[in-house]
Amino acid sequence: MLTNTCKTAIKAVVYLASKQKGAEKIAIKAISEHIDGSIHTIGKVLQILVRQGVINSVKGPSGGFFLNDKQLHQPIIRVIEAVDGLQIFEKCGLGLANCSGDHPCPIHKQYGKPRDMIKKIFTDTKILDLINPLNKGITYLVK
Repeated sequence: MLTNTCKTAIKAVVYLASKQKGAEKIAIKAISEHIDGSIHTIGKVLQILVRQGVINSVKGPSGGFFLNDKQLHQPIIRVIEAVDGLQIFEKCGLGLANCSGDHPCPIHKQYGKPRDMIKKIFTDTKILDLINPLNKGITYLVK
């Protein structure tokens, strides 16, 4: 459902959020190393997230990326909206362009409920909600 780019964006934002105790600004290289992602992809994704107001950045030798308190309280769906758009929660499960109630694909009835549940999870879960389990080693961002 989510693109690999969007998954990388979510991991990058969660990693940034986990490092916010000292209002530290994190460099692309550090993000890349900690979430096992391509510097090139992460750089592009972070630019998108800054433009959309999901995260902040400061240029220069002591610069980097960070989240303010308001951004920490954003739902994960803001990251998805910035990178993939919300139309992914409206699309056909098989990718058919003309799938509808009148012209359903073979999984139309079964796909709608799980898709809506996933959207609800991303809407109800705040970035801040994911920090403690990550910092305690209960959850992970890499294999």
